[in-house]
Order: sequence, then structure tokens, then C-alpha cells
Amino acid sequence: MKATFMYGAGDVRVETVPDPVIQSPTDAIVRTVRTCVCGSDLHPYHSMAASEHGTSMGHELIAIVEEVGSAVTTVKPGDFVVAPFAFQDNTCVFCREGVQTACIHGGWYGTPAAAGLQAEFARIPQADGSLVVVPGVDPADADESLLASLLTLSDVYLTGYHAAHMGQVGPGKTVTVVGDGAVGLGAVLASRRFRAGRIILMGRHTDRTDLGVEFGATDVVAERGEDGIARVMDLTDGEGSHIVLEAVGHLPAYEQAYGIVRPGGIISRVGVPQYEDAPIGFGSLFGKNARLAGGPAPVRAYLEPAIQQVLNGEIDPGRVFDRTVALDDIATGYAAMDAREALKVMVTV
Repeated sequence: MKATFMYGAGDVRVETVPDPVIQSPTDAIVRTVRTCVCGSDLHPYHSMAASEHGTSMGHELIAIVEEVGSAVTTVKPGDFVVAPFAFQDNTCVFCREGVQTACIHGGWYGTPAAAGLQAEFARIPQADGSLVVVPGVDPADADESLLASLLTLSDVYLTGYHAAHMGQVGPGKTVTVVGDGAVGLGAVLASRRFRAGRIILMGRHTDRTDLGVEFGATDVVAERGEDGIARVMDLTDGEGSHIVLEAVGHLPAYEQAYGIVRPGGIISRVGVPQYEDAPIGFGSLFGKNARLAGGPAPVRAYLEPAIQQVLNGEIDPGRVFDRTVALDDIATGYAAMDAREALKVMVTV
């Protein structure tokens, strides 16, 4: 089969490798319907050291089940499924508490535990806990907009949803979303579903913020840094935002977040942090009695209702995909997202 590997910063290659096989009774083998490039894939695209051995890439997938291990009971060959970006058994103590990304028996794709999902086929560990069937849909007959929206449930929309959930977005609250990427736009859409009173989107790419307005943003702030903080404070009469959803992962975005959070407010981070040390002292969180929440989204916790919302036409998060490439051309998708020529790239196989 063909699969995607990264050999260093900017060096993405598609190679032919052996098809995956069942390694454990709890595994499933799936055939990719759609995969995609994630904003978090761009972090190694910028900084990965060159290596003779490529790193298997990708963690977002909708697929058809091809084969299951002897212990798998909830999915069968022929099922159309969504695969969350992490695998989990969905039965351990942390899964039962709704933190599936901390599963005792779980893990991540693109690691020694499981190859990446930007490939023609994939092995899914803990298939019973990791795959969710899309009922009544044959992907061969489904339109692209439906497939795109289902694909966002593998990661970006439900990561944005997790940000809103952990931030305790609710009726009448002022929410500021930092970042106009696919996760940030997902956070806008989720905040509208949580009936936020006001949604401020901080982003400077007009095509993205225009979509954000369609998703529910009431205000757009293009300024960054101190100017961005001042603009949000002006919009909120100097009070700040009840909730800040940080969807970038870089320190300047976090600094903006604590600069605009209201006293007693919550910062919910879901952008994968590209730094180790974050200020939490008097001038950032402590002095405001502000709380810090968020983390890797337990997508599995939200999947069944989100699938139904997509099928019912209640949400259309797939609009974040603005370019489609074939797997053989996935390197051009990485380059387009890196150059901000594409918001999010879907990949066909």
C-alpha cells in the first residue's frame, strides 16, 4: 500500500510499504475513504530534524472496515466508521470518566504502537473502543460535503468542541477564540451550539474569518499581541472575555489568552503547545483568579451525538476543507497549508 512519511522539515514522501495486518485480537484493518492533513502535522513540517528513517504521518480518518481480530465485537467488515485521532479501549477508568486520550491501553498514531493514517489502509488498535459506525451511510453514494463533515469528527471539529466544553461555554457568555485555523473555526461553531452570547474570533485571514462569521462569530479581531488584547478589551468594555479558547499552541497565543480573559474566567487550550513553560503567576492567571483548562480532546467521548448531528444536517463542519488532493500529491497539501494557501486539505486514496 501507499503511505505518507516525513523525513525532516518540509520533506514529505509517499512510499510503498507492506499492507497492515492484524497483530492483536483487538485490532481492525480499515480501508481509507478520506484522510487529511492536520495543523498539528505542520509542527514537525517546520522543525523535524532530517533522518534516514521517515516518520509515519497522519491521525484523522474515515474508512471501511476490512478485517477484524477475533476479540472485536462492535464493528465488522463492510462497516463505514470514523476513527478518532487517538486509539483507546473506551472501558478503562479514564475512558469511563470521559478522558479517552488518557486511556491506560490507548495510544497515538504515527508511533511504534500504530502507524500513521495518511495511507491506503490502517491498523486500528483497540478497535471496539476506537471505531464508531456511521449508520445508514454508504460512502460510495455520499456527497463530498457529508464525507468532509464526518472527517472533521475524527479531530478538528470535536477538538474545537472540547475547547468549548472544557471552557464551560454557555448562554450569555462572551467567548473569544484565538486562532482561525480549522480547530479555531470548530470552536466557534461549537460555541454557537453552546449558545454563547458573544463570540469574538481572533484571526487575520479574511477567507477564514468570513467562514467563522458564518459559523457564528459576532466579532472579528485581526490585530495580534498587545494590539489584539487592547481591541478585545475595547469590545468588552474593559472587562475581558468570560472564556478564551486557545486553538493555536504557540506562546504568543497563550499570552493573548491570559491578556484578555476576564477576572474569574477560564482559558481552555486545545492547540498542541509548542512550549514547555507557560506563565501562571500574578500577572497572568493568579491575579485574575483565572482558570486553565483543556488538553488533548477525548474525541471518542463526543462521537456518537456528533455523527447524528452531521447526519441530521444540524452542523456542517466540513466546510473547513478548502482543498482536496490525492494521496500521491499529499506533499502539495502540506505545502499549501504551510503557506496559508489552504485552510485544511482533504486527501483521497
